[in-house]
Amino acid sequence: MELLLIIFFSVLALLGLRLFAVIGGLALVLYILADIGSIEGIVNEMYTLATQPVLVTIPLFTFAGYLLAESKAPRRIVDLSHALIAPLPGGLAVVSLVSCAFFTAFTGASGVTIIALGGLLLPVLLDGRYSQKFSLGLLTTSGSLGLLFPPSLAIILYGLIGGVSINQLFVAGLIPGVLLIVALSAYAVVVGGKSTEARPTWEWAKIRSALWASRYEIPIPFVVLVGIYGGFLTVVDSAAIVALYVLVVEVFVYKDLNVRRLPVVIQESAVLVGGIFIIICTAKAFTYYLVDQDIPQSLLEWMQTYIHSKVTFLIVLNIFLLIVGCLMDIFSAILVVVPLIVPIAAGFGIDPVHLGIIFLVNLEIGYSTPPVGLNLFIASFRFRRPVVELYRASVPFLVILIAALMVITYVPQLSTFLVSWLGVE
Repeated sequence: MELLLIIFFSVLALLGLRLFAVIGGLALVLYILADIGSIEGIVNEMYTLATQPVLVTIPLFTFAGYLLAESKAPRRIVDLSHALIAPLPGGLAVVSLVSCAFFTAFTGASGVTIIALGGLLLPVLLDGRYSQKFSLGLLTTSGSLGLLFPPSLAIILYGLIGGVSINQLFVAGLIPGVLLIVALSAYAVVVGGKSTEARPTWEWAKIRSALWASRYEIPIPFVVLVGIYGGFLTVVDSAAIVALYVLVVEVFVYKDLNVRRLPVVIQESAVLVGGIFIIICTAKAFTYYLVDQDIPQSLLEWMQTYIHSKVTFLIVLNIFLLIVGCLMDIFSAILVVVPLIVPIAAGFGIDPVHLGIIFLVNLEIGYSTPPVGLNLFIASFRFRRPVVELYRASVPFLVILIAALMVITYVPQLSTFLVSWLGVE
């Protein structure tokens, strides 16, 4: 009966039923059929989650990200990166990678990055004599490149659902996140060396001008990192300060946004946050059923019967998560899949922080994985190119990212070293 219900609700999801309705409806029906007791338990679980203080960070960071996207911040970020990095071999491509990573970290959504920065960066790359195929592949796959850097919403949500310290995840993602950028940058340098790119020279006047133009936005990541890890701020404090700071800077200092535009920005960010919150609550109810029925434990016992080593489990996990990342957006995947894999991974002795980074990297890559990775369709819309063309353009970058994923997966110290060294709790 349970299997038939899962198939039925999966068909409803494919037909377009909202994810929160699918998860919540399935949880409610399964709960009633299991005769666990009053459905009050589901409501209590949802209320417990909804009252966690760290949840406040999601609307605050989302609002700050939307303000940045609506302002001229993307142009200033690109100009600054261009002034500092463009003279290097493959510099224009590295400029694109760094700009996208910085922007995605704050907006929390790769689609916003492709829409906001794609129109700026594609002409820059083409003018730099990079091929159209390379440029499209680069921008499509780098749209989700900053999800490992604070204050990424994906990290906050994973920590909340997976029961892992958000502070530890923020630190753990730094080295793997840099590794992904370095791996793609190395490829960009190789391509740049073969291209006829006319590299500019470093000009102090241009660097100074770009630094001055971005002087109010440069401190934003330091507010988060220094504030939290210096012990001056909690994650919630830093979210509130960043949101207020970005509001003041973009509206009253740079004056990129008219005050009359603010209600629209607030509404757009609130719609995203509202959708996330509804899915969070229904996913929590579904998790409550799974735990009550010992389903994660049953899955662990089944896997231990057929999988006898951590290495094999990690291979299977990566394949599974790449498929999930291709089919679902990262927020939905975190809410649905994390409660299942966390106890299974613990049974194989995998560090929970390391697991979080593996999960996020897989989902980050899955965004650009054919045939239905979300980045592919957003880029197809933004650049007005057939999605099949973007499949071909993304392949070299996906190969590099998957190779980096293997390193991150099988060298756990990349994720855990800084956490242990800094003593982050």
